[in-house]
Amino acid sequence: MKKFDRDLGILLTRLNKNTDKDTKKKLNKLKDRLIRLNEENVVKINHSVMELVCAKHLILKGYEVDVEHPLAGGLICDLHGVKGYGTLIVEVETGFVPPDHALDPATYCKARIASKTTRYGNHSDKFALGVPPYYILQISPALTRPPRNRKPEELREIKSRCDLYYKNPPVSLDEIRNARLHAIYVIDVDGVTVREVGPSSYVENKARFGYM
Repeated sequence: MKKFDRDLGILLTRLNKNTDKDTKKKLNKLKDRLIRLNEENVVKINHSVMELVCAKHLILKGYEVDVEHPLAGGLICDLHGVKGYGTLIVEVETGFVPPDHALDPATYCKARIASKTTRYGNHSDKFALGVPPYYILQISPALTRPPRNRKPEELREIKSRCDLYYKNPPVSLDEIRNARLHAIYVIDVDGVTVREVGPSSYVENKARFGYM
């Protein structure tokens, strides 16, 4: 058995403890999908285990969940949930910085989070970021506030930062102005738990939500 398959199997055993039959069935289906995607070299283990832990949290909250879900415009979101007529997208961040950005990791991470919030936050009723407790997200404070409370100079600053790395296509000022970030999911794979935090609270108390 491949290590990827074995690791997901071990995680699923932990997730299935004290879990009802229907939830187990849904989690197993998601595990099988991730295994197929790994065989196609689409997903990696660190990212996939976080997706599964978060998926259980969403399933227990009443969502029908899919992983690596296609969206309009060629985007693929990590987790897509549907509950009633409402939709939720969760993008998982592991904290990985590509070697090409070894000399500008903080700027790159700020742009990455802003770009994800802007692009994905306009494709669902609710948008959230998933993060491990040992990594602190670099979130622009403006994106934690309602669109009406964002200043023009803040929007221009976010666009300028995103344009350094994301130009095909570039994000627009309207996308930045209207994007919504509703929650941060702190995903603890070791403890197979998820803690939901409001964006403003996360930014104001970052260290409290990690291991620092």
